[in-house]
This record gives sequence, C-alpha cells and structure tokens, in this order.
Amino acid sequence: MADKFDVIVIGAGPGGYVAAIRAAQLGLKAAIVEKWLSEDGKPVFGGTCLNVGCIPSKALLEASHKFVEAKHDFDDMGIQAGDVQMDVKKMMARKDTIVKNLTGGVAGLLKGNGVTAIQGTGKVTGGKQVEVTDKDGKATTYEAENIIIAAGSVPVEIPPTPLVEGMVVDSTGALEFQETPKRLGVIGAGIIGLELGSVWSRLGAEVTVLEAMDSFLPMVDTAIAKETQKLLKKQGLDIRLGARVTGSEVKDNEVVVKYSDGSGEQEMTFDKLIVCVGRKPYTKGVVAEGVGISLDERGFIHVDDQCRTSVPSVYAIGDCVRGQMLAHKASEEGVMVADIIAGHKAEMNYDAIPSVIYTFPEVAWVGMTEQDAKAAGIEVKTGSFPFAASGRAMANNATEGQAKIIADAETDRVLGMHIVGQHAGEMIAQGVIALEFGSSAEDLALTCYAHPTMSEAVHEAALAVDGHAIHMVNRKKRK
Repeated sequence: MADKFDVIVIGAGPGGYVAAIRAAQLGLKAAIVEKWLSEDGKPVFGGTCLNVGCIPSKALLEASHKFVEAKHDFDDMGIQAGDVQMDVKKMMARKDTIVKNLTGGVAGLLKGNGVTAIQGTGKVTGGKQVEVTDKDGKATTYEAENIIIAAGSVPVEIPPTPLVEGMVVDSTGALEFQETPKRLGVIGAGIIGLELGSVWSRLGAEVTVLEAMDSFLPMVDTAIAKETQKLLKKQGLDIRLGARVTGSEVKDNEVVVKYSDGSGEQEMTFDKLIVCVGRKPYTKGVVAEGVGISLDERGFIHVDDQCRTSVPSVYAIGDCVRGQMLAHKASEEGVMVADIIAGHKAEMNYDAIPSVIYTFPEVAWVGMTEQDAKAAGIEVKTGSFPFAASGRAMANNATEGQAKIIADAETDRVLGMHIVGQHAGEMIAQGVIALEFGSSAEDLALTCYAHPTMSEAVHEAALAVDGHAIHMVNRKKRK
C-alpha cells in the first residue's frame, strides 16, 4: 500500500484540480490523479477545458473576431488597416502558448497548495482505495478517507460519421487545423458547433451547420434564440435545421455527407467535417465492478444534491454527473464537496448557473426561459432592451442584440436573464447575482448603473419589466 490521504481526486480538470486545491486549503492531505501527458511525456493538468476546450477555442474565437473587425469594421471607425491577412499557423501557435501557460499555472497552484500529483489512470477499487496505473503499466494502490471522481467527459461519436484523422474530426481535431478549409461542414448546432463554425467562417470558410432538431437552441429563451439564429445567418453560417445525417464517406481528399430533411435525401461535399453532437461522461473503467457505485444507462454516476455517490466517502462531480456540462459548474461542485469533507456545511444553487455561447455577439443566460415558466405554470412579466438604443453599444460598433429579464408576475422576483450582445458573458453575472440573492426586477431597476456602459441595457430591461424604461418607448402591457 502506498501513501494514505484524506482526499484523492481522480481527474485534474476544472472540477478536480479546484476540489484538490480547496481540500488542501482546508488542511486536508490531498492528492490528484491525472493520466493526461504532454508530447514530451510530462503530466498535463486542466483537463478538456484548458487543453482542448474552453480556453483554446476562446483564443481562436477572439483572434478570428479581431480579424473580421480589422478586415470589415475598422473602416467605419476611420481606421485604415489595408489588406489584412490571417496567419493561421501563428494563430494556432499563440493558442498553444496560452494553453501551456495556463496548464503550467495549474501545476504550480497544485504544488503551491501542497497537493500531491500522481500520474496515471485512476480507478476506484473500494470505498477508500484508488488504484493508479502509470504510463508504463505499473499499478499502485493508494488509500484515502474520501475519494472525489472528476473524470470529465469526451465527445460523442455517431455511426454515420466515423472519425477520419484530419478529415472528419471532433471538437479537439477542429482546434488543430493548420489552414482554413474552403468548405466546412459542422454536424450539430449546439454551443460547440456554433463556436467552432464561427471561427472558421470568420477566416473565410463556407460553413454549413447540419442540425437534426427542428428548433434552434431549444435551451435558450425563444426570443433570444430567434435573434441569434438571424445574426449568425447574416454572418454567413448556413444553418440547416431538421437535417439528419445518415452517412459520410471520405474520397479524393473530400468528405461527402448524406442527410435527410423535409425535402428528402440530400448530399453535400466538404473539405473538412466537424462532428459536434454533444459529449458523454468519461466513466468507463473509473470504477471497478462490485464497488457499488451506481451509473445510469448513459454512464453518468448517480449522486445526490451534494454530489455523494451510493458509496459512503465517495463523491463525483462535473461532467460525469447530472446537470450541465460546464467548467464553472464542475469547479463549484468541487469546492462544495471539499467543504463537506472538511466538515463544513455547503450546498450549491443549481438554479443560478450561467451558460454562455462565445460567438459574436455572445449569447448568455441564467435561470428560467419564458417557455420554462409557461411549462411550470408560472405567470411572468418580461422586459427587454435592444443594444441598438445603447450609446455605448453605438460607440463600440456593437448594436446587435438585446437584454431580457423575466420576473414572476405576482412577486416581481427575477426568474431569468437572457442576453445576446457584445460582452453578454460578462454581463450575465448580474443575473446570476440577482438569482442568488432573490432580487426583484425592481431591485435592479432601482440600482444606479454607470453611464455609458453595455450593462445599462440590463438596467433598462429591468425598468421595462413594469413599463418604465427611459431610453426606449415602452410597449403597452396587456391588461
């Protein structure tokens, strides 16, 4: 038997490494197990998010957006940029540098907080035992009073479009293109598909997004989703709903995709194809048979509201349990579990988790949509304010989109906030705080906002809930 710990965390993604650091801060002897290795054989921390997800995709989104601004929008501001070119290889190298700096930073944080890093693949073999198999195949068993499973998730693959290196790729492969494809197909109009499609569309690719569902972004408030779809189509994304992919074939350095829609069988040819149909929990092999930890038919680990599994002293967090597959959700669960293990009272408000799509403009939301409230039988009142009426948005050359607030018609309590516009991902924090503290729309309406700012749209939307917006003509409320 190797060293004994108070806590062993399996997985060093945004859920796992945060849980390990928090546990160590609370005086617990903590270890973290991570199998990811760099090309030179060194441990890599940060999981999918830092390495092949949130961070690298945002680096490409930001670079491609600045390219579009310089190429098409600077002239409106009087800036003569000339013939702007994009060096894709240099953009990718910058992305890699950012990832390396951040993953190295996580390694430093773990070391600085006294967390023991263990390289290898972790498996729970008992209520208080973790077996770690290193890169050479050597297995070592560690003992811990508590175990936190933070194994994350992986992209879903579908039979009609098997991956073919460099041609038919998942989200990870789409972050490694060294040149812009002329014709790019994207299967799935979810968050990942829209973000990656946006990157390559901005850089000159003809992007077609094939979505099997008939509705666009069904988890987003209908008014916001409708406007987002319109804006993305205006930018050149060909979004085809109700398009069910039935097969693909790589031939002559092209990808031929077959799909069916309301008009029958269709066929398109692309230079590259990205498969973005969702993610699934990475739990296979993480728990030995007979341990007693329950998984559902999709591979998610069963947990309660405080992330306890069916085995005492074993917890699971992040993408491998129920709920949204979001890095910040995983991190907060990691903090909650570490606090509970240390003997503190802790819980998490799952009704106040924000979501963001980092297209341009960004789309962000928290809490209920109007359709959610209607389904729940809640009568609501809403207020919206367009960025077209915002002075700061005009100055920023970013007048597309709106902010919308949904409140309970009887109590005035804020139930949801939804924004499509520049910096929506930053502004949505106001909605998160409002939900966390049980704010009313009036609370936001009575708050003094700095002028001129994009956030004033949130203020005006709160005022508009009761027909009191100042900088637009209020619509008449139904009696």
